[in-house]
Amino acid sequence: MQDPYITALNTQKAALGWLETLSQNMSNMYTPGYREMKTNFSDYVNGVQLFEIPRNEYQGKAMPGRGPNNLMIEGKGYFVVRKPDGKILFTRLGDFDMNGEGNMVNALGYTVQGYLLGEDGQEVNTGDSNPSSGGNNPNHSAGGPGHIPTTEINLWVDPSNGKFFGKYDEYKIKSDGTVMGVADKGKTQTPLYKIAMVNFINPSALAMPEDQMWEPTVLSGEPVEGSGEVRAHVLESSNTGMRDNVNMLQQAKLQLDVTSKLISTNKTLLEEALRLIQ
Repeated sequence: MQDPYITALNTQKAALGWLETLSQNMSNMYTPGYREMKTNFSDYVNGVQLFEIPRNEYQGKAMPGRGPNNLMIEGKGYFVVRKPDGKILFTRLGDFDMNGEGNMVNALGYTVQGYLLGEDGQEVNTGDSNPSSGGNNPNHSAGGPGHIPTTEINLWVDPSNGKFFGKYDEYKIKSDGTVMGVADKGKTQTPLYKIAMVNFINPSALAMPEDQMWEPTVLSGEPVEGSGEVRAHVLESSNTGMRDNVNMLQQAKLQLDVTSKLISTNKTLLEEALRLIQ
């Protein structure tokens, strides 16, 4: 026989967890790149219990960025970033910029990973982050699909003339993630890098060691090739739906009120039973 008191306590605990998840979603309504959390429940003999909190993987809407280095993935995929300690993480938040050394980085200073390209647009497997340096870059990592080595995206500016790599007036990022060096008023366009973009067989199972940062698990699988397109000058907004979360918040509050009443009633009955025994 089910104990109604235990059932009420378990259900109340589940309702509190539900409220916490909904509150987190609503507080991140305007956080770029945020993935909405979803709460599921499972029925047990002794009540209702939270058992899984998957993420909403639907595409967030585009919102204006702060500059050409703000990027958004339209479709499925994740950007690859590398921490100073060499650890590779994955993110949907493309709030990137160039640091003082010419490296493309995120707000935390993690370097954006990509592939060095030759003039014909083919990947060059040297790990060299500067096409004009003629040497290998020790800062490359196996961050691509199948652990293919990636490298930092470095758009070095020649201090003598202010041009990228000494000869490009500017650069632009194409929809496939290719970073093009532009010269001669647009007449000359040379591929320099391709921004690494990966996906996972089960992205909902990715672990989140840091805010907006993900790492693979056994359930998510290893990185595979991403299928999305890169858009410059924009960021992906949060994919949290206000209306749905408000509706569920009301349901969670109602469930919490009902279980609180059940606990109170059971407490009163227990006290009356003890009084009669005495």
